[in-house]
Amino acid sequence: MTEPRPAAATERALVWAGTMAGHRDGAVVRAHADSRAAIEAGHPVTRLERERQERATLTPGAMLAQGAGRRAIPEEPDSERTCFERDRDRIVHSSAFRRLAGKTQVVVYPTDHQRTRLTHALEVAQVAVAVARGIGANAALAEAIGLGHDCGHGPGGHAAEDAFAPYVPGGYEHGPWGADVVLTGLNLCSETLDGIRNHSWSRPAPATVEGEIVSWADRIAYCAHDLEDAVRAGILTPDDIPEQVAAVCGRTRRDQIRTFVQGLIATTTTTGQLGLDQTTAQALARLRAFNYQRIYTRPESVAQSEAVIEVLRSLVDHYAARPERLPPELRPGPDDSPELAAVTYVAGMTDRFAFDQAANLVGWDPGRLPPGLGRLG
Repeated sequence: MTEPRPAAATERALVWAGTMAGHRDGAVVRAHADSRAAIEAGHPVTRLERERQERATLTPGAMLAQGAGRRAIPEEPDSERTCFERDRDRIVHSSAFRRLAGKTQVVVYPTDHQRTRLTHALEVAQVAVAVARGIGANAALAEAIGLGHDCGHGPGGHAAEDAFAPYVPGGYEHGPWGADVVLTGLNLCSETLDGIRNHSWSRPAPATVEGEIVSWADRIAYCAHDLEDAVRAGILTPDDIPEQVAAVCGRTRRDQIRTFVQGLIATTTTTGQLGLDQTTAQALARLRAFNYQRIYTRPESVAQSEAVIEVLRSLVDHYAARPERLPPELRPGPDDSPELAAVTYVAGMTDRFAFDQAANLVGWDPGRLPPGLGRLG
C-alpha cells in the first residue's frame, strides 16, 4: 500500500502519515511497530457475560441490566454492551452533552480553569461511580445518569430556569426538561431518564439506588469544586472555610470529596440505607450554606443572574414572535405553543451563542455585562 504524502509535509507529518496502515505482525495489524500487548486468547466478554457478572457480584437492591432495557421504543439488545452502558455512550455522543462545554457552572463565559457544565458532569459521574462501586451498585447506570443529569440546563446556569419559567406550564426545571425534552431522541432506558429527571433534592426520590447516588454525587461535586473555583479566583481562601466544616472534611476539594464518598460508602454498607452519618451530613450542609452565601448570592452573582434572565427572555420573546427563524425541526405547528418552541431552542444554546444572538437580534448591549460576569472575581 502506497502511503499518501501530505502537501508541504513536515517531518512530523510524514511520520504520522506513515502510520496509516498500522504495523502488520503475521495475520494481525497492530497500532505500534513494537507492540507486545497480548492477553490469553479466549472469547469476547459479551453483554450476556457482563449481565451474568452483575447478577453474581452486585449487591441486592442494585439495578441489574437486562437485554435492551426498558425503553419507550423497543430495540434489539446490543451484543457487547449492557443497556446502561449503551445509554452512557449515547449521552456522551449527543450534541446536548457536547454543548455543556459552553454552559455556565458558576459563571458565564468560564475561563480555562473554571468549571463548565461539562466538567461538572464528568466530576459528578466520577463521584457516582466511586460510590456505586463501593457499595456494589450498578456503576454503568450511575455513570450514565451522572453524565446526563444536567443536559436540561440552559445557558447562564440556574438563572435560565427563572428566565424560562413563565413560558413553561408548571415552570422550568432542568432535570425534567433534560429527561423529557432534551434527551428523548436518544431513547434512553426508563431508569436512566428517571435518575436524570429526579436528581435534584427538591424532586421526588429517584426510583433506583443508582439515581439516588447521583443526587448525592451532584451535591458533593459542586460543593467541593465551586469552592475550589472561588479560591482560585481569589474570592475566598481556604482559611475562610468555617472550622466546624474543615474539621470534618478538610479545606481542599480532594479531602472534601474523599470524606463524603467514604462516608456514603461506610454509612450505606453499615445501615443498608443510602446516606451519610449525622456529623458528615452536617458538614456537607454547612459547606453548601457557606458556598450559597459567599459565592452564589454575592452581588456579582446576583447581577449575573439578572443579566442572564433579561437576555434569555428577550430571545424567547423574539423567536416566539418569529417562529420562522427557529430551526425547521423546532418550528411549532398550528396547535403548538410558539413560546415552548422558542424555549426549546434557546435552552439548548451555549452562553456565548445566546449572548451573541441577543446582541445581533434584539440589540442587547454587551457593555451591560456586570463586572465579573466572565469570571468569578
